[in-house]
Amino acid sequence: MLVRTYLRIRHRPDCKAPSIRRSFAIETSLRKTSVFLFAAFASLTLIAAGSPKLELSWKNPSYTGGTFKNILVLALNGKAANRADFEDALVAAISRPGGQAEPSYEFMPRPDVTPIDMNDLRELVREQKFDAIVVARLTKRESNTTYVPGQVYTPLPYYGTFYGYYGALYPTIYSPGYMKTVKVAQVEVNFYSTAKPDGELAWTGTTNTFDAASAMKAIKGLVKIVAKEAEDQNLIERESR
Repeated sequence: MLVRTYLRIRHRPDCKAPSIRRSFAIETSLRKTSVFLFAAFASLTLIAAGSPKLELSWKNPSYTGGTFKNILVLALNGKAANRADFEDALVAAISRPGGQAEPSYEFMPRPDVTPIDMNDLRELVREQKFDAIVVARLTKRESNTTYVPGQVYTPLPYYGTFYGYYGALYPTIYSPGYMKTVKVAQVEVNFYSTAKPDGELAWTGTTNTFDAASAMKAIKGLVKIVAKEAEDQNLIERESR
């Protein structure tokens, strides 16, 4: 008897439970969609940044020298530890059996925000017979913090009635929001020939604005594209396969 009564109630035209369930499902779906869209927009900076890529690559048509054989790698700005990591990574990426590269910090240790004495640099180039200087500098370094809201499901006003509660199944579920910090950077890299007294620009390149949340990951990606471009521009010998 109980089952038959339940079936009759379920199919009565004035029963509101199915429509309530549908309304709640639509409202919940819309709320989920809104939260998802907000989080997606909050992540656009990180997605747009991505990994390092060259946006500008220009070789000086006046430069007529060949590949470089003895290169000084110099990172101008940023933290001393990051500069050293970058110099080591680029040295490893552009050194070849027929040519070598050296990091500047081995000759000129520089704490953070310490400028280079140009006379010392000129003397170093002469003494070590460097035929090129690769100079890299950060042209952009930013941290953007965005609040990503949690997901809130509020079954009201349906919670106030039995059928509303039945359709909603539970009163409230809440997922806390959080702060997301996105670090981005942009780098300029120049190859200078030291054949002339004041140096001559052989090639310059500028990266996109890339994800710099992981310094080492960014450095690895950066030196890889710089080394490849240096090969393509005949600044260093191609790596033997």
